[in-house]
Amino acid sequence: MGRLDGKVAIITGGAMGIGRGTVELFAAEGAKVVLGDINEEAGTAVVRAVAAAGGEATFMKLDVTSEADWRRVVDETVKTYGKLTVLVNNAGISLGHDVEETTLDEWDLVMRVNATSVFLGMKAVIEAMKASGEPCSIVNRSSIDGQIGEAGLFAYCASKGAVTIMTKSAALAMGAKGYKIRVNSVHPGYVHTPLTEKEAADFGLTPDEYFAKVGAQHPIGFIGEPVDIAYIDLFLASDESRWVTGAEFTADGGWTAQ
Repeated sequence: MGRLDGKVAIITGGAMGIGRGTVELFAAEGAKVVLGDINEEAGTAVVRAVAAAGGEATFMKLDVTSEADWRRVVDETVKTYGKLTVLVNNAGISLGHDVEETTLDEWDLVMRVNATSVFLGMKAVIEAMKASGEPCSIVNRSSIDGQIGEAGLFAYCASKGAVTIMTKSAALAMGAKGYKIRVNSVHPGYVHTPLTEKEAADFGLTPDEYFAKVGAQHPIGFIGEPVDIAYIDLFLASDESRWVTGAEFTADGGWTAQ
């Protein structure tokens, strides 16, 4: 028996990084997974890997900033698997600029991908989740930068702060309306992903230099791997977390405890 047997999940940004780790773990735990991403080549490669490991996943091209794309993917998911019970709003980008360096175009892009997409995803899945008649879960990917500030990640901090608070608002609304939909946010610290490698380039460092620098600042002594976050997603997607909503789950090697 898997911890997600009978669940049907959409995971955005599932082609790489934390998203890929979550896709693979969910499938291994019995979920039927829809991998939504703009990178079709990388996404289909993940789906093939899941199938080879005995899991079930389907790639659906999804621009998370497009309301029409969200409607299509939700409709196709229900058509393919008969229902939808889990959403992991994982897709995101980063930008290593402070407030003075950030342009309006950069601000708009980061906010669209990291914050507006979470709104669109939550709004798009509610009717399908209600129709399932089952306990459902929405997991929104925030960050430690949705809890604290970092000077060189201005727009990123703003976008993840928005995710933190919109999660709480949505959780309260779902509860007030009597829907069986829980909404929680997950806040990773520094994790080995292509996103953090891009941050390294923004700061003029190689990935190895960047990971060594930030790794030394973690009380636990090292930075995380995608599976370290995927296991929190797994708990929140499962019925084990049936009494958890509107909450923040931080996994950061002790970074924010300092």
